Amino acid sequence: MRFSRCCHAWLMSVGLLCAQLWAAAPTQPVPLWPGAAPGDGAPKETERDLTKPGEGLVAGRGVIRLGNVWSPTLTVYKPSPTLDTGASVLVCPGGGYHILALDLEGTEVCQWLNSIGVTGVLLKYRVPRREGREKHEAALQDAQRALGLMRQNADNWGLDPQRMGVLGFSAGGHLAAALSNNHGTRSYPPVDAADRKSCRPDFAILVYPAYLTQPEKADAVAPELPISNNTPPTWTVITQDDPVRVENALGYVSALQRNQVPAEFHLFPKGGHGYGLRRTDVPVTRWTDLATEWLQLTVLRKR
Repeated sequence: MRFSRCCHAWLMSVGLLCAQLWAAAPTQPVPLWPGAAPGDGAPKETERDLTKPGEGLVAGRGVIRLGNVWSPTLTVYKPSPTLDTGASVLVCPGGGYHILALDLEGTEVCQWLNSIGVTGVLLKYRVPRREGREKHEAALQDAQRALGLMRQNADNWGLDPQRMGVLGFSAGGHLAAALSNNHGTRSYPPVDAADRKSCRPDFAILVYPAYLTQPEKADAVAPELPISNNTPPTWTVITQDDPVRVENALGYVSALQRNQVPAEFHLFPKGGHGYGLRRTDVPVTRWTDLATEWLQLTVLRKR
């Protein structure tokens, strides 16, 4: 048994190294929309990193806080061919629907997915929130469009159209939940054949998700998240000291339970918010080990 665990750890290390080398060259970003995105006109500001010097280090490293996104894109990070399982995940960084933590909750996540044989598809969705529209409206349009494009391009990109999931952090976790529960019809006028493809994720991973419940209504699930028995299987992690409040995740997971949606929930005592997958001595930063096991049992073994 000891030998088996050592071999497993060695293989995972080798796989991670290969994946990191392979993921160094992602595809060129793919525009989501053939023209201006729904409800948007010409860009009003220049897209750029809004991080200030010395602001908000995570595990001793800086974070790209991308703002003013008017031209949303997909970037495909493929694993090494020797590891590729055909499964894929649409990755939604967080940032309060104001910015995108593009490396902490985006590119680094795609590299981890590559290490376990999963294609990471990084969604650069529109931020900040559009004036006069719901906080998530533009982002949800982008996410629905993104999954349709993934399924339309499944053959070209080497993806299994029946094993496409979504993973989101913080506001991106809310976006992942919104996509998981709003996939019957598009929230925008269809553009082309990609919008005739299903935009339902086959599974969802929510990492310190925000905005899932209404604190003023005893943490009832937010109205834009109409959970049903067609909500995909969901894996969630949060900590008790997270400022978005653990009840936010508990309320959502309880609703999944009531609707008989397969769900796995992990609660850690400490860790706060916004740690991504950068490991420290805080146990919650090893959440990828738990998520990997869940994916292996529920998704990756189904080839």
